[in-house]
Formats: sequence, C-alpha cells, structure tokens
Amino acid sequence: MKIEFNLPTNLTLLRIALIPLLAVVFYLPWQNANVACMFIFLAAGITDWLDGYFARKMQLETPFGAFLDPVADKLMVAIVLVLLVQQQASAALAIPAAIIIGREITIASLREWMAEIGQQATVKVSQLGKWKTSAQMLAIGMLLYREDLLGIPINYCGYTLLYIAAILTLWSMISYLKAAFSVLSENN
Repeated sequence: MKIEFNLPTNLTLLRIALIPLLAVVFYLPWQNANVACMFIFLAAGITDWLDGYFARKMQLETPFGAFLDPVADKLMVAIVLVLLVQQQASAALAIPAAIIIGREITIASLREWMAEIGQQATVKVSQLGKWKTSAQMLAIGMLLYREDLLGIPINYCGYTLLYIAAILTLWSMISYLKAAFSVLSENN
C-alpha cells in the first residue's frame, strides 16, 4: 500500500499533532488553559470534519487516510478523557469515560476482525454511532471548558452529555456486536 500525503491526510496528521499540544496546555499553570484546551479540541474537531469533506469532494480518499482518520479520533478522545478523569477524579466521570474508551477498543478490534473475514461492511459507521460521536465531542468540549457560562453550569452539562454519550456508546456497541455475531453465525 502506497502512503499518500494529500490535504485530507495532512489534516488528520494535524489532528494527531494537536493531541500533545492539548496535553501540554492542559497542565499549564495558566488561568485560561481550560479555554485554550477547549479551542484546541474544537480545532481538532474541525480538522476531522474538513478531512472527510475534502476527501469526498476532491476524491482524495485513500486506504491510508481511511485507516488514519478513526485512529486520530480515538486517540484524541481517549487521551482527553484520561486527562479529564485525572483532573476531576471521581467515579462519576471515570465510569462513562471507561465505557467510551472500552467501546472504542472493542469496536476497533471488531472492525479489524470483520475486515479480515471480508465482512467490514457489517460494522460500518451507523447513524447511531454519529449521534454518539456528536454527544461525546460536545461533552468533552464542555468538560474541558468547565466554567459556568451566562449562568449555565457547563461542567454539569458536560457530565450529562457524557452520560448520554456513554448510553449511546453501549447501544451502538450492542448493535455492532449483534450484526457481527449474526454474520458469524451464518458463516458457521
């Protein structure tokens, strides 16, 4: 497989490069570090949308880009969730974070296995997965920001959305596992 570095792939690589930047800023003893982290996370989200848009619009989809894009997403989410759990250490945050990270590992492994047996379409991204991702990204952005805004308890809203994301995460994981097991049952 030839690795092509085109605009969408470079945007994905930028998203990966933003991860250590976010981690460094997260630990800076600076009053506005939380706001800067939220904006770095937002920039990563924008690159995620842009790389997909340009890949489709300019017909620049490549096998390497298709591999790298979800890896970048999962790295960003897992690392930021770990940072947040360390910062706001509580079971209330650790449980949904563990559910989300555990699901990502499970589904990534399932997709790899299904691809090996020629059934990757069985576990392609669903609408439910997109809703999960939206709730998760909004929750993480709010948890990074943390402060009340115009009287709205942003951190509490972030927790609430993270629980919604965790429920959607479990629901989508069960859907993917059911689809995979039905295919595997048919093949046996």
